[in-house]
Amino acid sequence: MELLETLKESPLKFIFLAAIAAPILEESIFRSILKPTATSLKIFVCALLYIFGLILIPDDAHWALKYVLLAGVMGLVFYAMGELIPKIYYRRVCYWMHRYYLPIWILGAIIFGFVHIYNYVDTFQVDLILFLMIFPRIIAGFFFGKIKLENKGMIWPILMHSMNNSIVLIVILPFSLSYLT
Repeated sequence: MELLETLKESPLKFIFLAAIAAPILEESIFRSILKPTATSLKIFVCALLYIFGLILIPDDAHWALKYVLLAGVMGLVFYAMGELIPKIYYRRVCYWMHRYYLPIWILGAIIFGFVHIYNYVDTFQVDLILFLMIFPRIIAGFFFGKIKLENKGMIWPILMHSMNNSIVLIVILPFSLSYLT
């Protein structure tokens, strides 16, 4: 599995991805569209473009440079979207997404759980055992959405997601690093 390889090859990269990058990107994709504002819609589009950029940049590029470069480009995209897209379009999309927030919330939580299949297997094959392993991630996605809706902001779901991943890191990092020596 790619996650374990990353942990063995570069523990610092693994910590950055698990505790910082993944919570920001995943919450920006799955929670920013719950009862969105114009700002959160721009964040959603930037997060999708960020993921697309990660796919396009070659794997042999230094990981820190890749993430910082993409963050800078997304800052420019965010600014450009604010300047080039009329506010009326944001209001229309926000109205529609506020109206249908419940199906968006549930579907987002389910997709969030299924995205985490690749934490356990290399191929997409759903069976009962794998579903039982990702079901807690679906529940977590649901509660991260609840936190976003109740607090009307993205910072709390990002921090909760980061805390969740950091607790896992605290548990697995000492064991995995002991195997390296």
